[in-house]
Amino acid sequence: MADYVLPLQRLIEQFRKLPGVGSKSAVRMAFSVLNLPKEEIEAFSDALLAVRDGIHFCKICCNFTEGDICEICSDENRHRNLVCVVENPRDVMAVERVRAYRGLYHVLGGVLSPMNGIGPEQLHIHELLTRIGEGEIEEVIVATNPSVEGEATAMYLARLLSPMGVKVSRLAYGIPVGGELEYADEITLRHAIEGRNTLS
Repeated sequence: MADYVLPLQRLIEQFRKLPGVGSKSAVRMAFSVLNLPKEEIEAFSDALLAVRDGIHFCKICCNFTEGDICEICSDENRHRNLVCVVENPRDVMAVERVRAYRGLYHVLGGVLSPMNGIGPEQLHIHELLTRIGEGEIEEVIVATNPSVEGEATAMYLARLLSPMGVKVSRLAYGIPVGGELEYADEITLRHAIEGRNTLS
């Protein structure tokens, strides 16, 4: 016998499929939905379907968009000779929040991970090469995460892009403000030393 009536059990199971949602959180979310007015539940359902059916990849940068080309790629005020390569659309949003970057983006759709069967063919690397081949891009900033897979992807891209005549740079990583050296891992410390600045 199920712990809850079947429709509620089904809803709990659907919430549990979301990343980071455990059993207790799924139960809380399902009971919260039960307390919503019918109009709000319908709006929630409509929003889920709209996300699934209305969002696809930008033809240029592979970021999420509603149209053929995303707002960033169609913005003529962006620096068109500079491209920041990121792992996923969430990373685009993170960089945009800083409001310090005015170039374009390219979303890989993941990182190289042979253990998980993800090679260059599964990522949007061909699309990046096509963009660079058009000749407008002068610098590519590789902004993959400082994980083993992110580092391997960055090195792969650097070797692939360097012969194409573009400058390839990497985001500097280091100790966060308020962080302590004794708690930093080796990769973070190495990047902090390599990306050091001169004090004036």
